[in-house]
Amino acid sequence: MTVRATPPGELADEMQRVADDVDAAFDAFLPVPTDARARLVQAMRYAVIGAGKRLRPLLLMATAQIYGVGREHAIRAGCAVEAIHTYSLIHDDLPCMDDDDLRRGRPSVHKAFDEATAVLAGDSLHAFAFELLCQPATSEDPFIRAELVRALAQASGANGMAGGQMMDMVAETQSFDLPTITRLQQLKTGALLDAAVEMGAILGHAAPDERLHLRGYARDIGLAFQIVDDLIDHEGDELKAGKALRKDEAAGKQTFITLLGADRAREQAHMLTQQAVGHLAQHGPEADMLRALARFIVERDH
Repeated sequence: MTVRATPPGELADEMQRVADDVDAAFDAFLPVPTDARARLVQAMRYAVIGAGKRLRPLLLMATAQIYGVGREHAIRAGCAVEAIHTYSLIHDDLPCMDDDDLRRGRPSVHKAFDEATAVLAGDSLHAFAFELLCQPATSEDPFIRAELVRALAQASGANGMAGGQMMDMVAETQSFDLPTITRLQQLKTGALLDAAVEMGAILGHAAPDERLHLRGYARDIGLAFQIVDDLIDHEGDELKAGKALRKDEAAGKQTFITLLGADRAREQAHMLTQQAVGHLAQHGPEADMLRALARFIVERDH
């Protein structure tokens, strides 16, 4: 697969800046208590600090930037999205789900700690995300806080990420066609990416009809992201990916690669990226980070 392993200049700088800001925020938000809860919070910190691409906070912050939202508000909302994403990874890695021992290049939480602690760490990060969004420091406007909670909750449950994970589990015993696989991935992966973009616009007080083009952008990059994930799983490097690859193939699951073939899937990902950038036509340079992110998503190798 011909891809660029690292993002270009300005995007790489912003990715690092967001990663540093998110790590610093989680470090402040999650002090380790001096009582019997210490192991739980240590597991939460292990999962959320110092790992991951921080794509969802970056999408939220790049969208919020279009509307002039203060960085401190965007960071808090970005941490909420990242907490939900991380809880889902902790639970996905459990033996009862995907049974993965490696995540982000290091032992999964249930391996670094234990299964019970991993379950509680995931549960606690889920709760923490909404606690964070409800705090006035995230937005002084209670209506904005309520909208943020709604957007993230909708993207997280049966009509979003969890529903997609259920479909993915069923895919181990049933054959899915392309529309069903597309729907699965729109829920499992795309819903949280959609939420990150929408939450950035919500923080910027954008009305629902003003967010339509951003929803189109998020929908297209979400599908492109998953197609590239399938390509990486099909022909990528486990060391770069930081996780076990080719598990879908071993489980007999249908993917974009099995249904389209690698070449056609790659073409589809590039087409979706171009389409996503097209949704931003009404914006000027203030949306350049979103454009760069769309291109990076299809060029990454992990």
